[in-house]
Amino acid sequence: MPINTGDTAWMLASTAFVLFMMPGLALFYGGLVGTKNVLATMVQSFAAIGVVSILWVIVGFTIAFGSSHGAVVGSFDNIMLHDIGGAPVSFAPTIPALVFMAFQMMFAVITPALIAGAFCERMRFRGYVVFIALWSLIVYCPFAHAVWGGGILGAGGLHAIDFAGGSVVHELAGAAALATAFFLRRSRPLDKPHSVPLVLLGAGILWFGWFGFNAGSALSAGPVAAYALVNTQLGAAAGMLTWMGVEWWRKGKPSGVGIGAGAVAGLAAITPASGYVPPWAALIIGIAAGALCYFACHLKDVFHYDDSLDVVGVHMVGGFVGVVLTGLFASLAVNAAGEAGGLVQLGRQLLLAASGIVYPFVLTWIILWVTDKVVGLKVSPEEEAAGLDLSEHGERAYDFPAVVLADGPSVSAEPSAAAS
Repeated sequence: MPINTGDTAWMLASTAFVLFMMPGLALFYGGLVGTKNVLATMVQSFAAIGVVSILWVIVGFTIAFGSSHGAVVGSFDNIMLHDIGGAPVSFAPTIPALVFMAFQMMFAVITPALIAGAFCERMRFRGYVVFIALWSLIVYCPFAHAVWGGGILGAGGLHAIDFAGGSVVHELAGAAALATAFFLRRSRPLDKPHSVPLVLLGAGILWFGWFGFNAGSALSAGPVAAYALVNTQLGAAAGMLTWMGVEWWRKGKPSGVGIGAGAVAGLAAITPASGYVPPWAALIIGIAAGALCYFACHLKDVFHYDDSLDVVGVHMVGGFVGVVLTGLFASLAVNAAGEAGGLVQLGRQLLLAASGIVYPFVLTWIILWVTDKVVGLKVSPEEEAAGLDLSEHGERAYDFPAVVLADGPSVSAEPSAAAS
């Protein structure tokens, strides 16, 4: 099949959309922390772009998509992008293999960056770099192969479906976040979000980039991409409004943070279903995610795990909800290359959803333990209290000038801890 220039143009744009989600994630997470950890939190998102991109080109892509039907990992035929060029590959027959590789690279980049929301303000930067490198190769790439690369959970075995990463991205990141939250206990209370406007700006950028994330996963500019784009909008809107309504009912006021979190929960849940379900089902999935993720975020107070920015409640639970409900609502009329929804497919999706939690949780714990022994992970209580901006990077996000009072000493104009 010849290269289709329209499909190629759409995939080039979608690749850029997904990369743009990284500064969106940095703003979203950066706004949710206190002023003394803004830079450290945002730097983690940007560092992931460099670390994972290089690893993906060297060996990550071939682990995930090397030809190896039904196996645990892909073959190593495409190390350093050997034989990956302008010709198409079987996964994407109308676009150059390099474009497919680049698009999938962005998924590999954002997934470990999502985990950081669970341990912000607590992990040493050197430990973070080693952790995401190991995690990407040991957890993400093999699981991506199992679901998308013809492996044992997808077309090569179970025949579970995940259009754009409800299990591969959101469940994996959320379950890894749960492991890190238990592994790295907090020594002080979490500061309140220092900038809700940054949170909402970040959520808006994520929402925008998600159109490339989901509709781009059609790998062509056609009807399936149209369904995925519309379903993405509906899932996000339904998730946002449902979260807002539940919070309004329970607390008397809808918060800006809650509105942003609700949109992301809806986006996470519609991701695996976006190219398989009709629009009315996207509304149901978004509503389910908005309600369930809201209550799931409060489970950390019950089970006492330190998930700083609710990665578990939003991404793990949102991804789980979406993966399972895909089994009920998937329609061959929407995507003939998918599976028909029903009890059989629901069972397959439940197995996929369970695998997306157990597998990353166990391996993440092992990687954390090894990384801690080799380079150290947790900052000291004193460094945690002072903030990681200075202790890890020697910079401050906000250089507030001193204010000279008329009849008193100079004081900093930086907001107090109580205000942040």
